[in-house]
Amino acid sequence: MEVTNYELFEVPPRWVFLKLETDEGLTGWGEPIVEGHAKTTIAAVEEILDNYLIGKDPLEIERHWQAMYRGRHFRGGPILMSSMAGIDQALWDIKGKHYGAPVYDLLGGRARDRILTYQWIGGDTPEEIREAAAAAVDDGYTALKMAANSQVRRIDSPGVVERIRERLAAVRDEVGDDVDIAVDFRGRITSGMAKWVASKLDPYDPMFYEEPVLPEHFDALPRIESHTKTPLASGERLYSRWEFQQTLANGLVDIVQPDPSHAGGITEVKKIAGAAEAVDVAVALHCALGPIAFASCLHIDATTSNAFVQSQNLDIHNPEQNDLLAYLIDPNIFGFESGYVDAPDEPGLGIEIDESFVREQADAQVDWQNPIWYHDDGSIAEW
Repeated sequence: MEVTNYELFEVPPRWVFLKLETDEGLTGWGEPIVEGHAKTTIAAVEEILDNYLIGKDPLEIERHWQAMYRGRHFRGGPILMSSMAGIDQALWDIKGKHYGAPVYDLLGGRARDRILTYQWIGGDTPEEIREAAAAAVDDGYTALKMAANSQVRRIDSPGVVERIRERLAAVRDEVGDDVDIAVDFRGRITSGMAKWVASKLDPYDPMFYEEPVLPEHFDALPRIESHTKTPLASGERLYSRWEFQQTLANGLVDIVQPDPSHAGGITEVKKIAGAAEAVDVAVALHCALGPIAFASCLHIDATTSNAFVQSQNLDIHNPEQNDLLAYLIDPNIFGFESGYVDAPDEPGLGIEIDESFVREQADAQVDWQNPIWYHDDGSIAEW
């Protein structure tokens, strides 16, 4: 069997889908995208496929991963690793279909029956985020995630810290103690402020603090940890096992969050998860993308004993009348019950893409860019 052709589709809201074709009629789908850099990522995928993968046997996934990574003098980083990630997902989809097995079976079989998933909640005021939390619990979620804050100056005022505390306090008061609440700092806070904010939020028992500082400031994590009882999580902006190695070896976080559409795909993220298990670190795969990326996550989760929760931005509780799941022939494929979802059990990634809808949506003009935030003094703030 050989890879013979491919197509790339940039689709709303900010995704890229890859369709990989073979001479035996099997196709695989992947999701290679760096949000806000779609055209750059597409160019990198085309370069890899045109210069290497066309004409190769799609079943030799490890060989191809090594060639795509080691076959170039310059390697790594978000663009190249995300490009490889989408290709890797599509290759696993083809391999599963070739053997008539779901990807999780090819990865060693299930370690669990289902995985907890959380719902993102937003709101500018404590009242708004309280309402969002109540709605999510009504929809069946038992785990939520919220942003700690928006803009925070390098060293900010007690009033700003108090408003951050009030947001989490409102959510905890609304949902009670039986619902988990993850708090995402999004790297928006300096290490000095992170210590202060974390200590103020601790009484509300968050599930974890995500990205308390940016990856380039991971050396500050031990100082933050000394001021909080809450587990620390990070990793959505790390792109390979080599970047995670120092984090794991130095015990900097309690939870790693690799993204199978950014960190080299299913092949690489499975290795990262195994390295985390060896040092008693949990896994919460990052996924702020579409249904192909989400399916890839679920197959890894199914086979990973130290995975404990799965992110999603698909409003998975509401498959009907859902534009984000309309790319699937069966939008109910992931299931949703009591806050849990399951990996699809059909061959490959287990999802069937509605190709006509993909082509229709690809005609839209998509150029998603994150906003650029400014502080009151005109300096750039972290988004």
